[in-house]
Amino acid sequence: MITPLEARLLGTSALRVGLVVPVSGVLGLVGPCAINCAILAADEVNRAGGILGRQVELVLVDGGRPAELVAAETGALVSAGAVDAVAGTCGSDVRVAVVRALAGRVPFVYAPPYEGGGHAPGVYFLGETPERQLGPGIDWLVAGRRARRWYLLGNDYVWPRLVHAAARRRLAGHGASVVGERLVPYGVRAFAPLLEELAAARADAVLLSLIGSDLVAFNRAFAAAGLPCARLCGALEEHGLLGVGGDTTGELYGAMGYFASMVTEESLSLGERYTRRFGPTAPLLNGHGQGCYEAVLMIAALAARAGTLAVPAVDAAADGASIVTARGRLTLRGRGVRRHAHLGRADGLDFDIMC
Repeated sequence: MITPLEARLLGTSALRVGLVVPVSGVLGLVGPCAINCAILAADEVNRAGGILGRQVELVLVDGGRPAELVAAETGALVSAGAVDAVAGTCGSDVRVAVVRALAGRVPFVYAPPYEGGGHAPGVYFLGETPERQLGPGIDWLVAGRRARRWYLLGNDYVWPRLVHAAARRRLAGHGASVVGERLVPYGVRAFAPLLEELAAARADAVLLSLIGSDLVAFNRAFAAAGLPCARLCGALEEHGLLGVGGDTTGELYGAMGYFASMVTEESLSLGERYTRRFGPTAPLLNGHGQGCYEAVLMIAALAARAGTLAVPAVDAAADGASIVTARGRLTLRGRGVRRHAHLGRADGLDFDIMC
């Protein structure tokens, strides 16, 4: 892992991948695992011969800063010839700005769940769109929890807005109703009025599209208030659950493509390799980190398939590019992966996979 300044100063024998992950801001808690997972993937790619015969180096860009700053730095690295591709996880507002700054000059593999659309030359999506991410959880809670009255709460940016729109459509299909909705700025901590409004709405369930430390803070406040409704979160992973202090109510759920508690051969293998590489006290494996592992592998797969990282050739060859990760085999179709998320129910500091 090298810094952007080092990337500009060093020679060009290595193939450098810009790793856009948050190490500050509301999403900063996902950074340490994401960096580790990208390093693990780069190690494995390099042992297999690298990308296009060149060893991979990662160049860290802090994706937790304001979107325009992240985009300016990433674009400058490309302009200087300091990175050959970009991978990572960040908020969709940051992603949109980075895509604009890249202008199709290098491939960009974006790992986390996203709102759909947004296709541009050289951009490839590994995460779930709202229907695929939240649909199984909404269906399960409506049927199993009899959740008919829903309250929607998220941060005020593009991903929560479109998540809420998709949730309204899904709920309407079940004959369920939305009894309240709020979008709040990053960093909000005055949750008492929201909790009062939620209680007055007599909601059976809350769909939370808050992210990072905002999601942690709300869940802490919710637990202290003792409200009796279910919570379905679109960004809750193992670090967030640890930040909440765990949950034993049986009413806190996360919808993610990967949970570390998944019992499959591929998931267990990743856990073993991660622990062997970084030790038993390393940051907890989680969906955002595992997504960065996938993103680095997918850049290697795209380059191998196209024989180059030139965007027009990669776009032409992208359909069918395939990798095997903790989620099983992932194959690009229409520059995205079409998979449904899992529903995990918090059980202490872990998740039980419900579907």
